[in-house]
Amino acid sequence: MWRCERCGRTFAQRNQTHTCRPLGQLDAHFVGKDALVRATFDRVLAVVQGFGPVEVLAEQTRIALHVRMSFAAFVPRVHWLDGHVVLAQELAGPRFRRVEVYSPRNVLHAFRLSDPSEVDAEVEDWLVKAYAVGCGLHLG
Repeated sequence: MWRCERCGRTFAQRNQTHTCRPLGQLDAHFVGKDALVRATFDRVLAVVQGFGPVEVLAEQTRIALHVRMSFAAFVPRVHWLDGHVVLAQELAGPRFRRVEVYSPRNVLHAFRLSDPSEVDAEVEDWLVKAYAVGCGLHLG
């Protein structure tokens, strides 16, 4: 792991390109948002914390979940939570708003959640697979 001396973030690769800014406060992302948006994020975080340690990075434009690398990110909107997970392979499903293939083992899957009840078994499956990517387990 490499840690940027300026912003303190950790990365899987030395001198990895990134937007070097200090992290903000998590609560600031939820100012002016519906209470269900925060409850939905908290439910996602509780699920992920069940897998093992995770770092919550309150970046300027998003909230990233990070272990060896960031494997999920969320942007709170007024009435919903936009998010994505990075998976090692492409998954199909009607809940994905878009899928972007960056490399054979780096596939972004974007989705939207409006209520904690939407963090169901399917979303938990995405999160456990993304956590494995974040840990680098998909690299063999």
